[in-house]
Amino acid sequence: MTTFVDRVELHVAAGNGGHGCASVHREKFKPLGGPDGGNGGRGGDVVLVVDPDVTTLLDYHHSPHRKATNGRPGEGGDRSGADGKDLVLPVPDGTVVLDRNGEVLADMVGKGTVFIAGQGGRGGLGNAALASPRRKAPGFALLGEPGEARDIVLELKTVADVALVGYPSAGKSSLISVLSAAKPKIADYPFTTLVPNLGVVTAGSSVFTIADVPGLIPGASEGKGLGLDFLRHVERCSVLVHVLDCATLESDRDPVSDLDVIEAELAQYGGLEGRPRVVVLNKVDIPDGQDLADIIRPDLQDRGYQVFEVSAVSRQGLKELSFALAKVVDEARAAMPKTETTRVVIRPKAVDDAGFKVTKEADGFFRVRGEKPERWVHQTDFNNDEAVGYLADRLNRLGVEDELMKAGAREGDGVAIGGEDDAVVFDWEPTMMAGAEMLGRRGEDHRMEAPRPAAQRRRDREAERDEALGEYEDFDPFEE
Repeated sequence: MTTFVDRVELHVAAGNGGHGCASVHREKFKPLGGPDGGNGGRGGDVVLVVDPDVTTLLDYHHSPHRKATNGRPGEGGDRSGADGKDLVLPVPDGTVVLDRNGEVLADMVGKGTVFIAGQGGRGGLGNAALASPRRKAPGFALLGEPGEARDIVLELKTVADVALVGYPSAGKSSLISVLSAAKPKIADYPFTTLVPNLGVVTAGSSVFTIADVPGLIPGASEGKGLGLDFLRHVERCSVLVHVLDCATLESDRDPVSDLDVIEAELAQYGGLEGRPRVVVLNKVDIPDGQDLADIIRPDLQDRGYQVFEVSAVSRQGLKELSFALAKVVDEARAAMPKTETTRVVIRPKAVDDAGFKVTKEADGFFRVRGEKPERWVHQTDFNNDEAVGYLADRLNRLGVEDELMKAGAREGDGVAIGGEDDAVVFDWEPTMMAGAEMLGRRGEDHRMEAPRPAAQRRRDREAERDEALGEYEDFDPFEE
């Protein structure tokens, strides 16, 4: 038996972008073939898509961690890496996507509705794409961006035209079973229905869906019983049908008080005040039930309700009820505003928008936040001096140094680029010159105070060799 799950917490992670390749073309008789490192591939997205064949979030309850594939790294010979494959996750119609703070990110209604839950990272550029007239043979490549990772909450709100509400054992499941082809569990004890049931009803030329919402009790709007777990399934329904039990065995209950209790809970939940209401007096096939229905019917009609007497067992009054509901549903559909085609709105950035912001924090640090500088930091290989120098050039051209000076930064002040969790911190040197003319060997930059250990060891070996050669040239074997 399929378990119904209508709320899950999902942990999604998009694919990381592939790293760019730092390669030099090598061919016989062509020792300086130039850079030929390819770009890395884009990481795959995590995409939610409404699928009408999916009715529950059960799969994500059992497997809440989902990750798209990473992009492949670039290779020599100008070969770019393959893009990562998008991970498509089907969700039921009516799924609401929220963040961990409860803010709605997307309300997914309608077949084919798409929401990108995680954006894949960009692939890093290879050294062939980084070559320029000044930097003819870059000894580095850009790293791929990490994919977006976050926790989201999926909540399913049933999409139906009519919602059957009422006390447990009022006969809602029996009613939906005879009005439609739905086959819910039916028994003679409270809370038999533990999940919403959907059925399709045909009345003449009208076709509408009807939902059997699990029994509500006093305090449901505060979470008592099945309360908040299923009250949200009423939100999208156009018509509310109160199913009142005219043959209840509980001495302290009657249909009118049941109606008042359920209405109070719906009002407390909120957002349902303007929905049309219909009252169904169920179980009138029982003599006492018919007598009670005759007594309370005038009172309910005086309140303005449409009242129908039905019996799910003898099928009395079902035809009249289905056609009346079809009429109310058609009127509700006609009153709904027409859906307009979503327009593409282009909002260009202001001319003076640098794309970043510099703020001074209480501890004396200066923090740089912005899409470009943070992305550039993630793409930089800090084990490569030339790559770090390239980052310095890019930040300087963007105007970060000018903004730091305006904010009051001085030489030696700490500067952090990025958020508190993944920031890169360094001591600012405003006098650092920028430009490819400061480059040394491939992979090196003379502006860096702390060169790589391997590069320093290479310099030490070259210095020792030059010193040895100098002593050999000064040696005279005939000198006494």
